[in-house]
Order: sequence, then C-alpha cells, then structure tokens
Amino acid sequence: MRVIVRTVSELCITVGALIVLFVVYVLFWTGVRADSAMSDQIDRLQRQWATGAVRPGPPRGKQTPASERQGRPRPYRYGRAFAIMYIPRLGFTWNKPVLQGTGRDVLAEGLAHYERTARLGGRGNFAVAGHRRTYGDPFKDFPRLRPGDAVVLTDGSTWFTYRIDKGPYKTVPTDVEVIDPVPRKSGYTGPGRYLTLTTCDPEWGHSHRLIVWAHLDSTQPVEAGEPRALRR
Repeated sequence: MRVIVRTVSELCITVGALIVLFVVYVLFWTGVRADSAMSDQIDRLQRQWATGAVRPGPPRGKQTPASERQGRPRPYRYGRAFAIMYIPRLGFTWNKPVLQGTGRDVLAEGLAHYERTARLGGRGNFAVAGHRRTYGDPFKDFPRLRPGDAVVLTDGSTWFTYRIDKGPYKTVPTDVEVIDPVPRKSGYTGPGRYLTLTTCDPEWGHSHRLIVWAHLDSTQPVEAGEPRALRR
C-alpha cells in the first residue's frame, strides 16, 4: 500500500512540475520569443526602407494610385512584414509589425493580415488579426479601444491614419463576415477604405472574437514627419 501511495505521490509531483513548466512556457517564453521576433521584423523593415528597397505601393489618399492604373501592385509575400502599426491608445511605445497571412507561424511573429482582404490603404477592408494573450500579448488591451481612437500604419513611404468607428464588438469565430469588403454590423453602408482588427475573447480563451472597425481618415508621405495622432 505504501508503495502505491508513494508512486501516486511521485506521479502527482511530476505532473504538477510539468504543468508549471508548461505555464511558464506559455506565459513567459513564448512572449520572449515573440518580442524578439517582432523587434527583428521591425528592424528588418526599417533597414529596407532606409536603403530605398522596393516596397509594394498601396494607394495614397482616396485616389486610384498610378501603380494600380498601370498594372497589378506587387503582392505581399506570405510570412513577410510589410508595415508597422501604432495604436496610441495602447501606449506611445506600442508598435507591431504586420505580416502577410494568418498562419500560426505568422501570428507568432506579429500581427497578421488576412490574405483575402484589401491592401493597406486600399479600397475595401484591410483586416488584421493579433493574439490577445501569449506570443507577446500584442492585443492584450484590445478592450480599451474606443470610437475615435487612431490606428496608424506605415509602409515606409506613407503614413495611413485610420479612425475607429465601432467596437469592440463581440462575436463568434464563425462570423467571417466581419472582414467582408463592407463588414457586416460595422455600420458602413457602402464601399470605402476600411480597417478591421480582430482578436480572441475572453482574455485567456478563444470561444469568441472582439472586433473593431475603422475608416481611412488621412494619409501623408513619411517625408512630412509623423502624423498628428502619434505626437505626444
């Protein structure tokens, strides 16, 4: 009997230790790796931009860009960062790379652009997903977002300032219409240049999704300096 009790006790201790290690991995190590990966993505982008590397040409303002008139724009490459996002409401030091695709490998390194949605600044709906918790917790404070808040992105040549119109709106994962060109329940009634951000809810679960919708409010070339929304 003592042998059985001792064996069960040892198993419980082992299982407990494994659970603790797993929690440390999820809460700490994935965050460390993700923060490092996001910093590397941003550094790589900024080096490319500083050396004048060719960038895809999303439209400026509300006019059809020459790149679209002359031919199809350069496509975003899966798993590659093409923009940096800033959300002042989440802190003036908050900035995350935006990568193409929504695979698990992509979400582990930054925010993820839904491949079937519009290009940055383009006509339609530019939709982006991010983890609420783990992998750097990029959207941990997502519920703090409010209508009127700015979401600013740059592709290295242009600043795009979006303004949130609605959200956070809670829905289920199967509600894929939230990233339609004219998103369902967004309040938009016709085509435009929109932004959708999505993350999981509750904070440590994934049974639901939180959504915010925004419209393109303004653009300016990077040579003109940071947009007003980023000035303290």
